[in-house]
Amino acid sequence: MIKKIILLILGLSIALVPAYSTPSVDLSTYRVVWDAPSQNSSESMPCGGGDIGLNVWVENGDILFYLSRSGTFDENNEMLKLGRIRLTLTPGITGKDDFQQVLQLDKGYVSVRGNGTEVIIWVDVFRPVVHVEVTGKQATLLKAGYENWRFEDFIPVDNQLFSNSFKTKKKEFGTIKTYKDIIETSSGGIVFYHRNKADMEDIFDLTVRLQGLESVKNEMYNPIRNLTFGGYFQGENMSFTGISDGRYLNTDYKSWNLESKKTSKTHRLEIGLHVEHTASAEEWKTQLEQIRKEASAARKNARQKTLEWWKQFWDRSYIFIEGDETDEKWQVARNYQLFRYQLACNAYGKWPTKFNGGLFTFDPAHIDSNNKGTPDHRNWGGGTMTAQNQRLVYWPMLKSGDVDMMKPQFDFYLRSLKNAELRSRVYWNHAGACFTEQIENFGLPQIFEYGINRPEGYDKGMQYNPWLEYLWETVFEFCMMIIETERFDNRNIAEYMPLIESCLVFYDEHYQHLARTRGTKIWDDNGCYVFYPSSACETYKMTYNSTTVICALKVILTRLLELPESYLSAEKREKWTTMLKRIPPVPFREIDGHKVLSPAEKWQFVQNIECPQLYPVFPWGLYGVGKPDLEIAQNTYLYDPHVVAQKNILSWKQYPIWAAQLGMADEAADLIKQKLKNSGRRFPTWWGPGHDWVPDHNWGGSGMIGLQEMLMQTDGEKIYLLPALPKDWDVSFKLHAPYQTTVEATVKAGKIVSLKVTPEERKKDVIIL
Repeated sequence: MIKKIILLILGLSIALVPAYSTPSVDLSTYRVVWDAPSQNSSESMPCGGGDIGLNVWVENGDILFYLSRSGTFDENNEMLKLGRIRLTLTPGITGKDDFQQVLQLDKGYVSVRGNGTEVIIWVDVFRPVVHVEVTGKQATLLKAGYENWRFEDFIPVDNQLFSNSFKTKKKEFGTIKTYKDIIETSSGGIVFYHRNKADMEDIFDLTVRLQGLESVKNEMYNPIRNLTFGGYFQGENMSFTGISDGRYLNTDYKSWNLESKKTSKTHRLEIGLHVEHTASAEEWKTQLEQIRKEASAARKNARQKTLEWWKQFWDRSYIFIEGDETDEKWQVARNYQLFRYQLACNAYGKWPTKFNGGLFTFDPAHIDSNNKGTPDHRNWGGGTMTAQNQRLVYWPMLKSGDVDMMKPQFDFYLRSLKNAELRSRVYWNHAGACFTEQIENFGLPQIFEYGINRPEGYDKGMQYNPWLEYLWETVFEFCMMIIETERFDNRNIAEYMPLIESCLVFYDEHYQHLARTRGTKIWDDNGCYVFYPSSACETYKMTYNSTTVICALKVILTRLLELPESYLSAEKREKWTTMLKRIPPVPFREIDGHKVLSPAEKWQFVQNIECPQLYPVFPWGLYGVGKPDLEIAQNTYLYDPHVVAQKNILSWKQYPIWAAQLGMADEAADLIKQKLKNSGRRFPTWWGPGHDWVPDHNWGGSGMIGLQEMLMQTDGEKIYLLPALPKDWDVSFKLHAPYQTTVEATVKAGKIVSLKVTPEERKKDVIIL
């Protein structure tokens, strides 16, 4: 029997809930503390800031960390790490029973202590600089090596190719090669960099050629050509001592070594990282030198300003659940905070946080023993962006108050807008931006997924791929996020309006184009579009009026027309109003006597395991707590055989979100405990690989959304509190709602015992369930 939800819309009950001042955010119980060294890089700990990520671990007495930064795409569109640092102290930091490695979550850094010495590793949030600070009771000698495995060209083989945009060998691709880095030394330090080659056909050139777009190539945005990335490595009172060879796991490397000139109780190291398109390597080096100078000038205050940034970050929002480390409820909240930290490490990158590992991938053999790839490896590529996965990384940032961190994902589409519009112009001679699924960082379909062995005369604008054909609407979730930032945070979204409107133009013009190729009629008998062929996710294929397409267009157009008048001219309002009227209704069907949501009116075959029949719930919010016809959506969750068969929590699966938004508290709680419990690896949020890689960021993102929705859901101005929270969960939280609103509450035994809504006048819109 479907649980009935009773809305206690009681102004008196809310008035009787006492307000309280914001508690000091105490994350000390959520710090990750290890009292023994690690076995290998899979037992590493994240550390970062700005757009830099480090994997930090201690192995065989050495402190090691990988260097990653946003946007390090090579000629093959693989996202390369910038190297590995190895620190060796004499006397060593291990060997006694006082060893401790800690992620100081509230302060954003990692500390390693032992044998009277402490090493602090932190990243400047405002400059791309990594700092290592060593202090001790006794003087130590420090050896510091910069380790690089790309010291010569090499040819990736077999599953190693899944880390770049080729995925496999094909004769059309030619020889696929990873090109070496350049490392230069001086008496006081090292400069290392990779500059993409200009005298070859790189992934951009090949993609444009094989997709028949050479006529407009000079008009296209190209993020690969002239890209240089790397950095400098230096230390106070340290000298370069030479180059040595080594092997870590399956990968040979060379180490460029620094050593302190004498023993000391303090040591300082600095690694500056730079990623930029420049006309020459020399220009890039000049810019790198400027980073070094700015870091030197800011050294006195940089640490304090970074600490202040982390404090304001944690003050934005939080979720605490009472319990201890053995309690899965407690793990849920702790891991929510840990994963939010991982996202914050790429707060201000030029490029989005990748769903398949973010900045924190490690040696692939620890995930797949058959994968002998280098530490650069991640399945599903580096420069390839998969919207169905990426969206789950960014949706939770609205309610966590991290709207400023969403810009890299929005700008990814904005930079590629021209290329997507050129696709429509060249292939079909109409306007609008055609963004496919599995696109490159320049907006064109990933070359392997595009399909190379195509039938003669097959439409070059189409992906010849049964999973991806006609899957064009995934961009609309990012359009919706952009619109939501205006409602949540009063952001000015004018720069993104061309993107949103161009995506709408594509659907308007392309489906009229397809109708004309079929016959004389453009509209159906009701004057609506006929979205055929379309696709409902990658699962229901060759659909007639896909539910995901209908919901996306209906919601985007509705919300677009609700924007302040300054965003749209009267002419455009009329255009979008007309388009909205032509969107067909969401389709339904009947299963065992229950009316349910249908993935489409009709479909030819089922290809994958997604559940687009529940997309009207999430992400599109047409059904849910406090909304009409909730029972139809609940029936879909409970009785649709495909939905039931696919239910699990792996990776991008959204069942905790749907259960919460449908008011199923016990179901949501059970699923979220499975979703956000400890990963089984040493670091609690190194989830995966699931369907993707480790650490799986769309696993964590979908978990964050589910937990948020258990605590608070919004619909226009309405704020529903505790829509899917079991009574035995004692929780304190602060979350963000539309119209620059924050809600802070403490819940005991199913009752809100304290509540603060800011601004105060928004309290009238709160509905306690």
